Amino acid sequence: MKILMILTSHDTLGDTGKKTGFWLEELAAPYYTFKDAGAEITLASPKGGQPPLDPVSNLPDFQTEATRRFEADAQAGAALAHTRKLSEVNAADYDTVFYPGGHGPLWDLTNDAHSVALIEAFIAAGKPVALVCHAPGVLRDVKGLDGQPLVKGRRVTGFTNTEEEGVGLTKIVPYLVEDMLKSKGGLFESGPDWGSFVLQDGLLITGQNPGSSTAAAERLLAALA
Repeated sequence: MKILMILTSHDTLGDTGKKTGFWLEELAAPYYTFKDAGAEITLASPKGGQPPLDPVSNLPDFQTEATRRFEADAQAGAALAHTRKLSEVNAADYDTVFYPGGHGPLWDLTNDAHSVALIEAFIAAGKPVALVCHAPGVLRDVKGLDGQPLVKGRRVTGFTNTEEEGVGLTKIVPYLVEDMLKSKGGLFESGPDWGSFVLQDGLLITGQNPGSSTAAAERLLAALA
């Protein structure tokens, strides 16, 4: 079982002067869900090398058993420091792909032609695709086999407008994930803010927020089985 995990390379939170990147729990929790199931994991990012970590995600309030395990795992740290360039990975080499969130993907992966092509290739090959929190935003320009937006008519979730408002970044992000998914015809659903909520519609699996990371990864493993 070979799983590709794609992270952002973007580290700037709009024009705030603050840093952003990927959200640690959204990498760590799925990483160990997959690893403990015996999967071979490849990490990739648009620029390759070390992707930027959102520093907020490593504050004590947001640390979990999985994030602490990841931080102490030299092998995981080495893999993270040497992510493959997105342009050099091929969907045919993997059984599935998982996108952790964080705000970074809204700026780079959304607009990344390699990311769009990879997702379309996985779907065309009948392979499941999973994205959590802000990462469903990278589906914006992805088309299904019918040429329509992939999310059109599908049940999807992602970071909600009220969750974005809760972190005070509604006016900073380039777009709101919930609004974008709805604008593309997605049938957006959500659970309570910050609670675990995951949807699967065919090959597409989406998780609402950081707390949905483990459940989204487990749903992906079930889809592979």
